Amino acid sequence: MTTYGAFGLVETLGSANAIRVVDQMLKTSEVDFRTWHVKCGGHATVFMSGDVAAVTAAVESVKTDPPCEIIAAAVISNPSEETLRIVQEEAVKNHFA
Repeated sequence: MTTYGAFGLVETLGSANAIRVVDQMLKTSEVDFRTWHVKCGGHATVFMSGDVAAVTAAVESVKTDPPCEIIAAAVISNPSEETLRIVQEEAVKNHFA
């Protein structure tokens, strides 16, 4: 199983806003888009990966200068195998893997 230094998760309302968040995070630091999860009510959570410093910088960029309303944001450093499995399954489901 692939390992990652960190995952960055940002939740917003709407797919268009999720793409704006991804764009800003990719422009901020060396992170990679992994997948997203859209749920009822239009909430979309994007999953980014990279080293801890890069992911933290990317998440902080959308928290301090948000391109839209940010509902929640988190950095998971050294994600567990179960967390890796969840993200990879979501990527496969969304045809990103």
